Amino acid sequence: MSTVIKAKALEKVYNPKKIPVHALNGVDLEIHEGEFTAIVGPSGSGKTTLLNIIGGLDQPTGGQIEVGGYDISTFSDNDLIDFRKNRIGFVFQAYNLIPVLTAKENIEFVMLLQNRPKQEREDRTAELLHAVGLEDKVNKRPSELSGGQQQRVAVARALAPKPDFILADEPTANLDSKSTEDLLDLMAKLNQEENITFVFSTHDQRVIDRARRVVTLVDGRIDSDEVRQ
Repeated sequence: MSTVIKAKALEKVYNPKKIPVHALNGVDLEIHEGEFTAIVGPSGSGKTTLLNIIGGLDQPTGGQIEVGGYDISTFSDNDLIDFRKNRIGFVFQAYNLIPVLTAKENIEFVMLLQNRPKQEREDRTAELLHAVGLEDKVNKRPSELSGGQQQRVAVARALAPKPDFILADEPTANLDSKSTEDLLDLMAKLNQEENITFVFSTHDQRVIDRARRVVTLVDGRIDSDEVRQ
């Protein structure tokens, strides 16, 4: 089983010259291909910081973060933009869909940035709309979709460039119980049938119950790491 994420002695300090806040304190973590992992912990434990560093959205103060075999802490800003665009899928709490674009256009957007051919974009978008059960919402804009449907579009958009893994930051926080269960069913299906790696940052017990691995952070350190059958 290949390693897709490797953190070694990862440190993150905010406001180092004033009142330092140690968000991460020497985190060692490996995530392997096909895992369905929840990173959990109380507010301020460092889980969102860890997810942001894995995703190249923030830089560590110390230690090393390897993604797909690359030490991304050494990348320039432009290299990080390209790396995120091609190798990492993101699903956010607030959906982050583009309001003026349809479901189809939102899913296609990253592939446009990648300069993928038109037919490839259209085929991949149709495939993903089917996978997330939204074939009948292809021309709907975000304002015409429910929260659960918007998050399904966000999952499809994250999958569009065929990334190495998906990072999901509190993806169920704005969803009702039915939408949450439907979204988790979808993600679990994609994980099991297509071996897509998911890493969640979450407070949601429903996500934690579904995870096959639960990494608990306390005060910026890994307090426990439980692998389930």
